[in-house]
Amino acid sequence: MSSEHTQTNRPVSLTDEDDLDELIGSSGTVLVEFYTNGCGICQSMEPVLGVLAQSTDATVATVNPRDDPVLLDRFQVQSVPLLVLFVDGEPVARRAEGFVGADELRDWIDEYR
Repeated sequence: MSSEHTQTNRPVSLTDEDDLDELIGSSGTVLVEFYTNGCGICQSMEPVLGVLAQSTDATVATVNPRDDPVLLDRFQVQSVPLLVLFVDGEPVARRAEGFVGADELRDWIDEYR
């Protein structure tokens, strides 16, 4: 990830805790999906996250916590997909109930702004 983040029309792929910290420190509202390879529900969330990235001003990102195990403990990842919403650098809400549609996620994001 570059040192300057700009709003994109697709989810930002993060590689580790440093990328995550840089992104949430430089963006107002950030939705991060914690996922793992081979997770069917995570794969079904990909188009939903793409729609959100295009239809909201929140930054949408994904990270595989298995690539940086510190993230597993820091965010108490017990199941995936785990969605964590950050506002002004702080985690304000989380969801881990499986598939969530774009409209429902957009409404959820708007609740915390």
